[in-house]
Amino acid sequence: MSKYLELNLKEIHELLKNKKITPKDLVLESFERIEKSKELNAYITLNKESALKQAEELESKEVDNILFGLPIAIKDNIVTKDLRTTAASHILDNFIPIYDATVVEKIKNKNMIIIGKTNMDEFGMGSTSKTSYFGAPHNPKDSSKIAGGSSGGSGVTVSNHDVLFALGTDTGGSIRIPASYCGIVGMKPTYGRISRYGVIAFASSLDQVGPMTRNVTDNAQILNILVGRDERDLTSASINDEDFTRFIGNDIKGKKVAIPNYFVSDVVSPEVKNRLKKVISLLEENGCIIDYVDIDYIENAETLYQIIGMGEASSNLARFDGIRYGYRKKNPTDINDLYLSTREVGFGEEVKRRIMVGSYLLSGENAKTYYNKAMQIRYAMKKSFDKIFEKYDFVVGPTTTTTAVNIDSNMSDFADDILLIPANMTGLPAMSIPMGTNDKGLPIGFQIIGSAFDEANMYGFASFIEKMLEGESYE
Repeated sequence: MSKYLELNLKEIHELLKNKKITPKDLVLESFERIEKSKELNAYITLNKESALKQAEELESKEVDNILFGLPIAIKDNIVTKDLRTTAASHILDNFIPIYDATVVEKIKNKNMIIIGKTNMDEFGMGSTSKTSYFGAPHNPKDSSKIAGGSSGGSGVTVSNHDVLFALGTDTGGSIRIPASYCGIVGMKPTYGRISRYGVIAFASSLDQVGPMTRNVTDNAQILNILVGRDERDLTSASINDEDFTRFIGNDIKGKKVAIPNYFVSDVVSPEVKNRLKKVISLLEENGCIIDYVDIDYIENAETLYQIIGMGEASSNLARFDGIRYGYRKKNPTDINDLYLSTREVGFGEEVKRRIMVGSYLLSGENAKTYYNKAMQIRYAMKKSFDKIFEKYDFVVGPTTTTTAVNIDSNMSDFADDILLIPANMTGLPAMSIPMGTNDKGLPIGFQIIGSAFDEANMYGFASFIEKMLEGESYE
């Protein structure tokens, strides 16, 4: 088996440009790697025939951009024309979209090659990817561990070197959790930075598409092509395109960094806190100014997420009724039987739980008591973050409170998104980069939160840390 996919983006691009390899070489290697490690269960649907056909067609074309001919994986809640899209749910098991999501259009415009649709928590509801109708993906660093969720399959396939890039979605940490557990880079951009058109909605005010890669520079390169105003998404921001790599290589001396006290409290495991302390010390040695701060309501972010996320989910998932697309009960006795039986069989237990709770939260006076109050607190948290960013460049901390747990752990005993949800609640950009491993070789993630639309500075800061940690002992 060739090992081109173990190289970085720039190296592969040069090989393609100089005709030393072809896109087909990369596609064949990608599918060979996936087949060799299929027990990781990273994919729900593969796109082998179409991918090989596209790769052959690209051989006669000029390599006109740095992403030309490169394999990419797409999370299975992002619609792809003529390629099955299930959101990891039985209710969409046979759904073949008739159009592409905006992000998929942008990928195709750069002649990237879609390898397949990655495994995930059903409708993005979970932090382990264990709610998938198709079974959980396994962590490539230790197959007895979870990959994280909900973008678990995307994290697995990038970490396993099957592809250089994957797209995920992040509603409450769903890109950053698998990035942390699988030892890769995951970016949740500012809300509105990337169009959500064609993304199967979980919670519309929280969902955001983002890239997952093995290093910071590659991540910035893929974000370059994903951003931009889209008239089909009314939440899409009118922000000019920019080069997110432009600060990579800059020094970090004088950068002001805030660490929320909650991010180093007893909710975080000792091994993660100890690793964070070492990284913070290195930042100080390189000229960063570090302060510990309090941010209003971040300890309540999980509760806000439950109220807002479940409420919006109950509304968004009402469209899955067996009438227009997806699974439908055969020979229903009447319309009520069609709706009830279709949704009873089509949805998994966690999805049904969230729909039921969300429906209650939005019913009558409950909407004022719970949802409206949660939105008020959410706004107050955003104002508190805004004050922090008047003084500091970045907010940092661990990505997750612990390393990946056993895949057979009881799901009800584990939800590792409490440090991640504040970025979704505030719409701020946040990314996870590897900051080492524990004594068992399991990755530990470092989270960077920036001010709105400040992704370029975040990439510059993250790339310095990435370089700073190269070759450093993690023990």
